[in-house]
Parts: sequence; structure tokens; C-alpha cells
Amino acid sequence: MSDQARFMLVASPLMKNSPAFDRAAALAKASDAALHIVAFDYLEGLATAGLVNEQALEQMRLGYVERHHQWLEDQARPLRKIGVHVTTEVVWVERPLQEILIHLREQPMAALIKALEHESLLSRLMFTPLDIHLLRECPVPLHFVSHVQHALPRRIVAAVDPFHRDGQYEGLNDRILSEAARLASTCNAELDVIYAHDLSSLSAAEFGFDNASAFFSSSAAKRLFDAQGEAFQALAARNNIPAENQHMIMGDPAKVLSSYADAYDVDVIVMGRVAHRGIGRLIGSTVEHLLYKMPCSVWVVAPQTLSL
Repeated sequence: MSDQARFMLVASPLMKNSPAFDRAAALAKASDAALHIVAFDYLEGLATAGLVNEQALEQMRLGYVERHHQWLEDQARPLRKIGVHVTTEVVWVERPLQEILIHLREQPMAALIKALEHESLLSRLMFTPLDIHLLRECPVPLHFVSHVQHALPRRIVAAVDPFHRDGQYEGLNDRILSEAARLASTCNAELDVIYAHDLSSLSAAEFGFDNASAFFSSSAAKRLFDAQGEAFQALAARNNIPAENQHMIMGDPAKVLSSYADAYDVDVIVMGRVAHRGIGRLIGSTVEHLLYKMPCSVWVVAPQTLSL
């Protein structure tokens, strides 16, 4: 078991099942990996029950943790029957982010799997949800599960952005394609690669034009389009992506990816994350804008293996 790959599934603290359980079990089974299910509990009312003495409060807390652990074991039992090695754990902690990162440091995982919590826009503006913190800081592939049609993905899309001159994407596109190809092979799924490009996101000065009118002239736009196509084709060829699975689509990346995923019943979109002035972002758009608008699950790849 020491050499067996492991997935980590973060379960809800509310003893609530979700499609993430089915997805995690299917991936673990298909890849012959172990699955560690962990819930991070903290009930504000129980933790601050001022009318209860300290000893009674501790007994209540331990009782809740034990009930939750038993609930996880009930969810794990059918997974073990299909041959998945499953372990379960419940941790009482108010702020789970650091505890999750510690778990990943102490127990190396092939990926972290979690149900996407659909926070309201107002909620996201007022405070940063755990999912966004994980997007910015998780050092291993991060799979947010939502809108599940198939427990084991059948259609996978890799979203790349090979045309940048500032160097911050160097190597990341290859990591995205490598991860997507590995996932598709594990799931026996179809893999398509999309480069959604939007000229409005590029700087005229970055490409040697003194003013925007020259930058957006027909000849300049054609040269830029051709250069983008060459960069995309070179990336695809380097990663052995067949021509029929390459798609270069002009438009806002978030809208392009969302529309494509909806039209072709995509199960998972594989994207990359880069650090941008201290804030995590995804290829082609911001983390928050893409994450909550995708009609499918998302698999996020960090730019490199980071030490915690």
C-alpha cells in the first residue's frame, strides 16, 4: 500500500452526500488508487455553548465527531466492496485550509477532490470561500466536482493558452496537457484541447505596436492570429494531440469554455493556475469568474510542484 497512489476527498461537515463521493470512488477504482475521505468539522453553536460546562462540551464535541466518523464509514463500506481501499478521518477545526495543506504535506496525494460549494456573489465579495483559497494555494491537482452526469468522466477538455511572451505560462500548458492525457487514459475518455483566445486581453505595446489602431489593423490582426495558431499547433504537436482534437476558438475564454462544455456534454475541464500579483488565476480568465460559471466539473493544475 505504501507505493499506491492516493486521492483525498474532502467531505462536507454536514454529513451530506454529494456526487464528489461517486467521482472520487470511480477515479480511485479506475486508477487502482487508495481513497482517503476526511471531514473537517466545526459547529459554531456547539463550540460556543456557554451554558454547558467544559467537560460536557467536550463530550458533546467527541460525540458529534464520532457520529460523523461512523457516517463516513457507512459511505465507505460500499466503496470497499468494489475493491477501493478507503480510509476515513474526521478533524475538529474551525478554519480547515491550513489543516488541509498540512494533510497534503504529510500524506502526499495524487489529487484533492471536493464538491464545489456554490457561494453567492455577495458572499464571495464579503469573504473568500474555502474553495477559492484552495484554488490559490493547493499544491496538487485539485478537482472540483459539480454537475455530474457520469461518475467516471467520458469527455474531457484541456484549456490551454500558449501565446504569451511574459514567461509566466512557460511549461504550464505542457503540464495541463500531460495531466489531461493521464486523466483521459485512466478514464478511457475522449480528450479535446481548446485554445480560447481573446484579442482584447492582449496589450498592443506587448507586441511592439505604438498605438491600438495599428495593433488592430487587419494585417496586424492576421499576423497575430497566425502566430497564435502556430503556437497552438506547436504545443499540440509536442504533446501528440491529433488535429481533429484541436480547437482554436476566438472569444472570451470563460464564455467559450462554458458554451463548449454545455454543447458537447463535457464532464471535466482541465485548466492551469498561475500566480498573478499574489492572486491565483486560471488560464484565460480569473479563478472566480470561471469556476462558478462552468457547467461541468473542473480539474485545476498548479504550475509546478510546490513545497508547503
